[in-house]
Amino acid sequence: MPSDAVFYQAAALCLTYPDDDFTARLPLLRQAAPQLRAFTDHAALTPPRELAAHYVRVFEPGNRHSLYLSWWRDGDSPRRGTSLVRFEEVYRRHGLECGGEELPDFLPAVLEFTARTGDTSLLTEHRDSLERLRARLADYGTPYAGVLDAVCATVPPASTAARR
Repeated sequence: MPSDAVFYQAAALCLTYPDDDFTARLPLLRQAAPQLRAFTDHAALTPPRELAAHYVRVFEPGNRHSLYLSWWRDGDSPRRGTSLVRFEEVYRRHGLECGGEELPDFLPAVLEFTARTGDTSLLTEHRDSLERLRARLADYGTPYAGVLDAVCATVPPASTAARR
């Protein structure tokens, strides 16, 4: 797996709920993705229950730290459905389906998609959303801001056409 793919997969894991599997993978994540070292060091030193409680506080619905990229652009408007279909179409073009309980715009799913395919178009298209989330996480003072810092550093600015 190329280094960008490893990084995106590691970032996806860092932004999912920190269960026992996450805790078991921390040494590998720390080694594989040095860009995420500040967050993985924090996670390694934080008791698992405390880390899980912090994740829930940071990302609970309504707290303005949404991991759903279309939310940043569309909110709860009817346009969001069209945006979600766009995510699904991009996944299908690569022979992938978004399964499970999460919506296709869930940032960890988008990062995993990027890791598997090398296609950064969804991240680039939602660069402004990533930046807004990164800023809110930094203002909140959470170590998750460092994960978004690292992700944003890899994503080129969206073209003017993509922002429309």
